[in-house]
Amino acid sequence: MNHYETVFILNPVLSDTQVKETVKKFEDYLVSKGAEMIWKEDWGLKKLAYPIQKKKTGFYHLFEFKCPGEAISAYELEFRRDDSIMRYLTVKLDKHAAAWAEKRKDRVKPSKAKK
Repeated sequence: MNHYETVFILNPVLSDTQVKETVKKFEDYLVSKGAEMIWKEDWGLKKLAYPIQKKKTGFYHLFEFKCPGEAISAYELEFRRDDSIMRYLTVKLDKHAAAWAEKRKDRVKPSKAKK
């Protein structure tokens, strides 16, 4: 099983429940393909660097997971089929990137505990 990280941007016109449902849909899809979810992060509504589909903002989400390499192409096909997804990027993490991701999680956990 390979270690992956996906960041995707959802359309800003979606309601909170639609955003949660879409995120849950992709998480459930990964788990159904045998993936092990390591970390999920909701980065919230952020301004885009450039307009996409005439939108200037989007809801950012991050998934970190382990899954077989064959599942990634089908996973990305689901992103292309969903109209609520504006952009996505999936990268395979090497040992250095995985170590950096652990440091990032340690930095984020204390701030999330304060909320």
